[in-house]
Amino acid sequence: MDKENLKHTKPKVFFKTFGCRTNLFDTQVMMANLKDFILTEDEMDADVIVVNSCTVTNGADAGVRSYVNKINKIGKKVLFTGCGVKTQGKNLFEKSLVFGTFAHSYKEKINDFLLSNSRFFYEDTPDVTHIDDTIVKDFSSKVRAFIKIQEGCDFACSYCIIPQVRGVARSYEERHILEQIRILASSGVCEVVLTGTNVGSYGRDKDSSIAQLILKISKIDGIKRIRVGSMEPSQVDDQFLDLLDSGILERHLHIALQHSHDRMLEIMNRRNRTKSDRELLERVADKGCAIGTDYIVGHPGESEKIWHEALENLQALPLTHIHPFIYSKRDGTPSSRLKLDVKGDVAKERLHQINTIIKQKNYDFRLAHQNDALEVLLDSHKGDEMSGLDQFFNKVVIGNSSQLEKNQWLKIGEYEIKKEGNYARI
Repeated sequence: MDKENLKHTKPKVFFKTFGCRTNLFDTQVMMANLKDFILTEDEMDADVIVVNSCTVTNGADAGVRSYVNKINKIGKKVLFTGCGVKTQGKNLFEKSLVFGTFAHSYKEKINDFLLSNSRFFYEDTPDVTHIDDTIVKDFSSKVRAFIKIQEGCDFACSYCIIPQVRGVARSYEERHILEQIRILASSGVCEVVLTGTNVGSYGRDKDSSIAQLILKISKIDGIKRIRVGSMEPSQVDDQFLDLLDSGILERHLHIALQHSHDRMLEIMNRRNRTKSDRELLERVADKGCAIGTDYIVGHPGESEKIWHEALENLQALPLTHIHPFIYSKRDGTPSSRLKLDVKGDVAKERLHQINTIIKQKNYDFRLAHQNDALEVLLDSHKGDEMSGLDQFFNKVVIGNSSQLEKNQWLKIGEYEIKKEGNYARI
């Protein structure tokens, strides 16, 4: 790569990140490896734009393509990376819509790629051994940081392409993770969110576990709260459940069920089943924890009869949060070869039904815990109001907050519970 033609003033680079928390961390890794460039938060002010793509659905691909086309039309130099490299990187490169393309395992070479005067295309098959070495010393949020603890996934859900683009599950070295968190804690980070492609698989290849890792993180000075990304039901074992009584974990657990009918779980090639799911969630709820899940509606095979039974099963689950989405075809997956037999308007109505159910469950949960003091990390403001998330992963809005600051911790004993959320005044 030619560094001789660098301007006296360093060129500016803008990062556009699509998709999940893992991608957000990957962008932070790239930012940490910049040497001859400076960051800008204004894409129009950038000399180069790096697109960290998502490819989880055909729609995600379309959104990324639309952005690349828009940026290309205004004459910006574009580098393309992320999960979309495997599914559409070659096409974008051959159409000269991007200057360069590089897959996940090359992201730590970002500075060299940005310096390149020649177009380039670096694609790989998912590297089953690659783990980043970069320590991120400065996170974009000063008190909350996403910490990537593993890469890849060994599950084979029929609707999902991510194992094809991220590779098999492999864990970061424990010492690397702990060093990363110590450095961030020393700079003011006090809440960490553990993330990865399949975060609950951490340690399976290291004779360890996510529970053992969390216990060690909890001993790091300055860390007040640990959040965990989505876990599979089979990964929430007795060792992990014991942590829910420790006080270091948030009082909310996200367990990815994806559906509440056994026939649909079979079609989706899921490992969980409704009876064991209910037993697990009830054990978590008995510990006073809020529970969230992912849920797909409109997947092929979801007949009217199956849906009504699934809805009954869902009603019986002690859920408080849900991330529901309508099935979207992802080319290259087994599900994409099935006949899409649920009409769009029907899928939207089913989405509305489960949202309504879980909103009521969340309200009931908050009423049942109305005597609990809320531990809130403020993270946003609007007008004279500030808001943040409490230990149950519920939003708390605080009025008359002129004396408060973003990234401040509050313990709130008195607050009003409304259908749409909790409200307090300081």
